[in-house]
Formats: sequence, structure tokens, C-alpha cells
Amino acid sequence: MRRALTLAALVLGACAPGPEDARGAAIAAEAPPATSPAPAPANVPVFEADSAFALLRTQVDFGPRVPGTPGHARQLAWMTALLRTYADTVHEQSFTHSAKDGKSLRLTNVLARFAPGQQRRILLLAHWDTRPTADQEQDEDRRTRPVPGANDGASGVAVLLQLARVLSERAPPVGVDLLFTDGEDYGPGDMYLGATYFAANAGAYRPMYGILLDMVADEDPLFPVEGNSRDLAPEVVQRVWGLADEIGLGMMFPTRTGTWVSDDHLPLNRAGIRTINIIDFDYGPSNGYWHTLSDDIENVSPRGLGIVGRLMVELIYRGG
Repeated sequence: MRRALTLAALVLGACAPGPEDARGAAIAAEAPPATSPAPAPANVPVFEADSAFALLRTQVDFGPRVPGTPGHARQLAWMTALLRTYADTVHEQSFTHSAKDGKSLRLTNVLARFAPGQQRRILLLAHWDTRPTADQEQDEDRRTRPVPGANDGASGVAVLLQLARVLSERAPPVGVDLLFTDGEDYGPGDMYLGATYFAANAGAYRPMYGILLDMVADEDPLFPVEGNSRDLAPEVVQRVWGLADEIGLGMMFPTRTGTWVSDDHLPLNRAGIRTINIIDFDYGPSNGYWHTLSDDIENVSPRGLGIVGRLMVELIYRGG
């Protein structure tokens, strides 16, 4: 609880509290359209997709990042050390969760903040843990093995870490909070643990909006509008997909609604933080690599990282 209170004090010290909309999806759908994106500054920083891919590869090389494993511990130490070289402040929010399998999980969210004095802020997040069982494998003998998590885990983190490097080199015109959530993918009944804990202890922290990045390194990236994002934060969807079209990424960001995905954005929306999910939920033939041992380095590429990273850089340096 002391850690939770410290986190609340940290974020509230630099953020103006905003109203919490507790009226649910029906009211969210009635939100007014977002204004047109501001003109891009003359020198929007470049997002280097190959550098992001190197960060993805490092994570996969740690092995599965399942809570309680050596790979999980190595990832946390490496990730926080790297962020401390880039961010204005880095906070580790540790907590314990009793899982359905009887294990006591020690989990850690990491929050890296840029321009902490800015009241206008955006929240970008991704989960850094990986799934302990490849439950979608066709071969039953392979289902008990942990997922490598090249796309489902490492990809969103790689984009955020590369963004951290960009933000350290050029101060953003808006406050940016990068949240790395733990315990998103432990198993049925033990999902979205880090995002739920963060949301429960966020106090009056209200960024303008949040964007979740998940499964963004497919070799053939395509990001239709995720259904819950459309229902819960339509004005944020309009802002982000409209900008993608404006900068020439509209083919990868079609405005049709894709799959409704349960993910880390749901507990944040329930807490009043309007958050959307950028996700390519068509990974491999018929989504056949998801939650399998095929979610490995051979089936990801820098292309999706570069597309999503460029969009985030444009969004940030236009003032959010």
C-alpha cells in the first residue's frame, strides 16, 4: 500500500485531475469528435524501427518472461536500468498476487515519466510479461511450454523503449507517461493484473487519454479499430486513426472495426482513463501464432514496430 500511495503522489504531483466518466460505454460513445490534429512540427524525430527490433530481440533472448522465472527478473533489471538513462523519473510499483494455481506472484509495473511538469499528459502502455503456457498449440504435449512472446509482450515494450530514447533526445511538447504493466497474461482468472492494480491506485490521475500497444510486430501489420476501444473511447480512436490516415498510414489503420479484445485497456477505462488498444490480432495464418511456440523471433519484423512507432512520435510531437 505504501508503494501505491507513493505512485499516486508521484503522478498527481504533476497532473491536473480530470473528471471521471463513470457512466460506461453508452456515454463514451456519445463523446464529441476530436479536433483535427495540429500541424506537424518541422522536425518530428525519426523513429528507428531497426533499433526497436534490437530491443525486441534482447527481450526474447532473456527467455520467457513469466513471473517468478529468471527471464522475468533479467527483463525487469535491464528495462528499468535502460529507462533510468532516458526518463525524468522512473517508478517501480511492486505488488503480490495470489494466482489460481496457488502461486504467489511478485509483480512489478514500471512507470517512466517525461516532462513531469506538464499538466497535459498522455499515457502509453504495454505489458512486459509473457504467457506461461502455449495453450493454443495444436499438439497437446507442447501446450505446457511457455510462449517466447516475441510479438505478444516484447513488441509493445520495444516500441515504448525506443520512444523513451527519442523523448530523452528531444523534449516533448506534452507530458508523456510510459507504463510497462506486469501480469497481463498469466492465465485464465489471472489476467490484466498490473493494469488493474495501476488503475485501482491511480487516484485522480487523469491523462488526456491512454494508448495500449499490443502485438505490433507482425510481418504483415494491420490495425483495424479494436471493438472495445471504439465503444469506450471513440474520440481517441478518431484522433489516432485520423492522424494515421493524414500521415499516409491509412492502409495499415483501416477504420473498420476488427475484433473485440479483452486487454489491459479495460481496467483503465473502468477507472476513467479513456484508453484504446492498437493491436494486430491476426498473427500468422488464422491468428495461428498467438499463444503458441511460434510467437518467436522468426515470425516478427521491424515493419510493424516502425509503423506504430512513427504514429506515436507524430502524435506526441503534435502536442498529443
